Amino acid sequence: MNRFKYSHGRGLYRSRNGIILGVCRGLANYFDLKAFWIRIIVVVFFLASGVWPILVLYFVASLLMKPEPVRPIESEAEQEFYDSYTSSRPRAASRLKRRFHNLDHRIQRMEDMVTAREFEWDRKFNG
Repeated sequence: MNRFKYSHGRGLYRSRNGIILGVCRGLANYFDLKAFWIRIIVVVFFLASGVWPILVLYFVASLLMKPEPVRPIESEAEQEFYDSYTSSRPRAASRLKRRFHNLDHRIQRMEDMVTAREFEWDRKFNG
């Protein structure tokens, strides 16, 4: 049931296909069980301890668990980006912006070199 190709990328995530916030299905995926059994355990604890302790625990778990990635994580770099994105979206956005800026700067330098007069003369003499 391991849907992640990257072996270290399998973590404890809330499922996007769960019934209520995806906590039970996320736990089932993590422990390689059927969601039915996790839900039965939650219902048994619900009946044994009362309504409020399990509801509070369930909603705290839903807040602490990261949502399951939309695409399977295939590399360590993707895992690092996903972790940074789920922990701090502005930091992940600034990281992407910085990377885009670096690529744009490199492309501008290449364009300047190709459109320079020296490049044209070198091409005529060497070509």
